[in-house]
Amino acid sequence: MPSQLVYWTDAPLFWWSGPIVVFVIVPLIDWWLGDDGSNPSAADFEVLNCVRFYRWCTWLFLPIQFAALLVACVLWRDGSQLDLADKAGLALSVGVVAGMGINVAHELGHRHEGIERWLAKITLSQSLYGHFYVEHNRGHHVRVATPDDPASARMGESLYAFVLRSVTGGFRSALRLERARLARRGLRWWSIRNDLLQSWAMSAVVFAAAAVVFGAGVLPFLLLQAAIGVFLLESVNYVEHYGLLRERRPDGRYRRVTPRDSWNSDRIATNILLFHVQRHSDHHANPGRRYQTLRTFDESPQLPFGYATMILAAMVPWLWRKVIDPQVASHYDGDLSRANLAPRLRASTVEP
Repeated sequence: MPSQLVYWTDAPLFWWSGPIVVFVIVPLIDWWLGDDGSNPSAADFEVLNCVRFYRWCTWLFLPIQFAALLVACVLWRDGSQLDLADKAGLALSVGVVAGMGINVAHELGHRHEGIERWLAKITLSQSLYGHFYVEHNRGHHVRVATPDDPASARMGESLYAFVLRSVTGGFRSALRLERARLARRGLRWWSIRNDLLQSWAMSAVVFAAAAVVFGAGVLPFLLLQAAIGVFLLESVNYVEHYGLLRERRPDGRYRRVTPRDSWNSDRIATNILLFHVQRHSDHHANPGRRYQTLRTFDESPQLPFGYATMILAAMVPWLWRKVIDPQVASHYDGDLSRANLAPRLRASTVEP
């Protein structure tokens, strides 16, 4: 029935609705509305932090996410009339939803409430990226804007090289972090309290259930949409910290994270769509803040466009460097030795 509804509309662009909305319509709305540089007052913070409407906005994304996955599996199974372009569009659209789901899991995983942390793991099950729950909170937030962080892109590093480094480095880091946490608590790796095993078990249930209900032929689609979701998440990581480096203290340790160490964007539509993740400077400086209370700062480096536009630019390395490298240089007053440089740039000491 869902496939018949699509065919009756005679609208092949339907399959591509995800990327069209995120990478075309939302940036156009951003351009039309401009930036929102306002911040909540201290009194507003207390009110906003307690309004449960904002929590329900993240919680309700889960049924939307899995409903979209369910419908997509039906369409894929009954897709004898789908050509290759239609299937590519369907996978991209569902992958965009999966990527947004990782962003929702990012917000939920930072909360102290147990229910929200469990919801974060459930959300990550669709993208097979459960280790993000461990690595992001206990790894990335500790090492952000340093060469030691696999999720902090280096100036001169292409998006594609970064994604490979971040995916593999983040996974290895999550393994080390969870082993260490379990050891401190006197627990073995094969423990029901292992956050990684919990997350992987949830993914196994989702994928196995889909294969049983819709047939094994749906598994390639599930893997493809998960890969697209992960690529989008890592593309956001690339944009958020490209070239930024924390200063070292006299004792050799990196100083505390400040709003200067993450790229910020106040584009209205994208901030609404992505739960204010673009106000990333405040998120890293104050990770306990809920998304609706995040602020913008004059000291934060500002992206020239919203995330969607910047991701598209990042997919073309020469264009990305033309757009953003001068911004990095300006942020450090022309002294690129203060930036997080790719090894070849740091070794050559030649400005790009």
